Amino acid sequence: METLPKAVAVTKEPLYHWFGYYDMPCWSSDGRYLLSLGVDFEDRPPRPEDTAVIGMTDMETGEYIYLTTTRAFNWQQGAMLHWLPPEAHRKIIFNDREGEQFVSVVFDVFTKERQVLGRALSDVGERGSLGLALNFARIAQTRPGYGYVGLPDPWEDELHPSCDGVWGVDLCTGEDWLAVSMEEVYQFLERPSELDDAKMWFNHTLLNPSETRFAFLVRWRPRGARTWKTSMFTADPDGSNLKLLLDGGMVSHFDWRDDRRILVWARIAGQGDHFYLIDERSGDYEIVGAGLLVQDGHCCYSHNKRWILTDTYPSPPEYLRALKIYIPSEDREVIVGRYYSPPPFVGELRCDLHPRWSWDDRWICFDSVHEGHRQVYVVQVPELD
Repeated sequence: METLPKAVAVTKEPLYHWFGYYDMPCWSSDGRYLLSLGVDFEDRPPRPEDTAVIGMTDMETGEYIYLTTTRAFNWQQGAMLHWLPPEAHRKIIFNDREGEQFVSVVFDVFTKERQVLGRALSDVGERGSLGLALNFARIAQTRPGYGYVGLPDPWEDELHPSCDGVWGVDLCTGEDWLAVSMEEVYQFLERPSELDDAKMWFNHTLLNPSETRFAFLVRWRPRGARTWKTSMFTADPDGSNLKLLLDGGMVSHFDWRDDRRILVWARIAGQGDHFYLIDERSGDYEIVGAGLLVQDGHCCYSHNKRWILTDTYPSPPEYLRALKIYIPSEDREVIVGRYYSPPPFVGELRCDLHPRWSWDDRWICFDSVHEGHRQVYVVQVPELD
């Protein structure tokens, strides 16, 4: 029988807590505080009138500290809440709804000083100078669980609007610009028979470490189809040098290995579904963990770039989600934990583990329902060398 390290909850009832996605820092840069969201329900999607609490756990004392609230959140990506470089020891950023727009808020956790930016962000670069923004009202309609309710999509009746897409945001000045529009991508793909009557949306933006390129997913559902199709594009922050990187119809979770290589779960003709490490400039690729990483998961590199953290989805009869670390240099995986996911937490309500590294790569934070309710957990990384 395998002996696995014990996971410890850092949040507790009466609220149900989670953090959100796997590619955002939940720990402060000094390792002292860990962010989370909290609500008093977990059995339905968020409604326009709902508010989520934003708080942080003091990892030295165990104290939970209330910070503020947000009205723009979902079960999968939360409020895009995370610590904001270069002051990631005291400043956080998250999305909110103010008046008739979704916005992002820069918030000092000690002074409570609040700065509002005019667009809801889908990613923030590692340097903290550049952000990317999407239309979360459109995503709420096309991909429930990843957008925000409460506001209409201004381009709801347009299949691939020229005024909507991926926006760049200067986090210092607040200036924003439309980097890549849906109409531009529509023209690039040149698939009239498939795209002319299909509603397009963008999802999952991610800047490379130096903030010189970004990747994003383009999705659409062909008429009569049960599932959508996906392509991956990359571009410069101003939208120039647009490149179609993957066009096999299925592209899922991804993470930049460095400024030019992307790890991504995708389908490549003649190769099948795998994690691929793709050179964004040349298009060359290699399969990663072919015999071990055999299903899609929320993948992210450790800060030392030596290990890949990922998870799995539950399946009957055990309904267990595995948390694992893959070591590319040894083609070896280490199981960190297996966590029960009760059948009621499915679809939009599911609680994916969305594992996240601490800054020193010694701890993992994840969301889970294995003890009956949605809470945030930490577990120590086992010896890997």
